[in-house]
Amino acid sequence: MKKFDTIKVNQMPDVLAQDGAMLLDCRLLRDYREGHIDDALHAHDDLVETLIRSRDKAQPLVIYCYHGHSSEHLAELFGNFGFNKVYSVEGGYAAYQAMQQTAG
Repeated sequence: MKKFDTIKVNQMPDVLAQDGAMLLDCRLLRDYREGHIDDALHAHDDLVETLIRSRDKAQPLVIYCYHGHSSEHLAELFGNFGFNKVYSVEGGYAAYQAMQQTAG
């Protein structure tokens, strides 16, 4: 049974507006440094471990990667640790960039 939800990139603002929401980028650090969604934190191993140990499991976590596949694995991990508002962004950073290009 899937322990996370998949959202489209245009749904991110609504989820991130929820109290305590956090945005995680699970791409490689060099790609994160080259560009990421505003307010996203790089989901390095130490951060993930800290979040699992100490974060309120009822606060939303929105996770993205390159195209939406790796983020599903990380979202599943958080779900397995009891987080109940975990979201993987369908299409990942590529979908975000495409939305920015059509909007701008």
